[in-house]
Amino acid sequence: MKYFITGATGFIGGRLVRQLCEAGHEVIAVVRNPDKAQELSRLGVTLYQGDVTDKESMRGPMTGVDGVFHVAGWYKVGVRDKSQAYSINVEGTRNVLELMKELGIPKGVYTSTLAVNSDTHGVEADENYHFTGKHISVYDQTKAAAHTIAVKMMKEGLPLVIVQPGLVYGPGDTSSVRTSLIQYLTKKLPVMPKRTAFSWAHVDDIAHAHWLAMEKGRVGENYNICGPTHTFVDALKVAHEITGIRLPVAVPAGLLRVMSAVMYLLDNFVTLPESYTGEGLRVAAGVTYIGTNSKSKRELGYNPRSLREGFAETIGHEMELLGMQL
Repeated sequence: MKYFITGATGFIGGRLVRQLCEAGHEVIAVVRNPDKAQELSRLGVTLYQGDVTDKESMRGPMTGVDGVFHVAGWYKVGVRDKSQAYSINVEGTRNVLELMKELGIPKGVYTSTLAVNSDTHGVEADENYHFTGKHISVYDQTKAAAHTIAVKMMKEGLPLVIVQPGLVYGPGDTSSVRTSLIQYLTKKLPVMPKRTAFSWAHVDDIAHAHWLAMEKGRVGENYNICGPTHTFVDALKVAHEITGIRLPVAVPAGLLRVMSAVMYLLDNFVTLPESYTGEGLRVAAGVTYIGTNSKSKRELGYNPRSLREGFAETIGHEMELLGMQL
């Protein structure tokens, strides 16, 4: 099969590209700078210069493919510069899906996120969960807007499947999750937030779930491809069992919410680390970004690994980079 992919140089997209190439599929990717994507070229990926915010840059590369994976996204939380969030997440998604329709692409898979639901207040959301309220980050807000576009176009007949990862971790991560893990490993993580919970999935399982969605997913459906649900405290307890490194103090969510309000005011005057901005603390203050993957297991054959298994590999990788012995 011949597949077009956006976000091929990213965390999830890079793993998906590798899996597709190893299975013998032809992969085409648009990247901002092909000279900086030579690892993809060595895998056999055909590279074109382009960007999801430039619709016409994707028209030629997408023409004639059997399927489209739209994985690219802006996923920063707590950063001062949010100028690209809307153009990449919302307009970029609109561009890709409109091209799919114009070119008559047989099937597409769009990478949404459980974060479209923001804080579920302890509910493990399924695919029918209806979010009401105010999103707690610009990432949540813009991905929710993009998700709405995708659902609308599916209802209008676009042959699309939506997948919704939860928290994604693993070797090669560049998100705040990795930052927190490294801080824990180096004994620099100040506190652990109580009650905060995520549905944790290893990046290789998430990439494989995209492939499963392309092969088995029903057009017009969305699938939670999240992993098992754990609180942040319990996840670090797993890390402690693996490493023996002491755990930081667990603090009440209410304290972090107060700190979030204070940091929001300070952020207007000083530059704060991402984890300590008002938004950064807000998304850690007892929130639950969680969902159930029962539908994906039942219909796609999705079977994500346990957090213990995934953390063992991930922590070993990070400790090796830090020059630490496991």
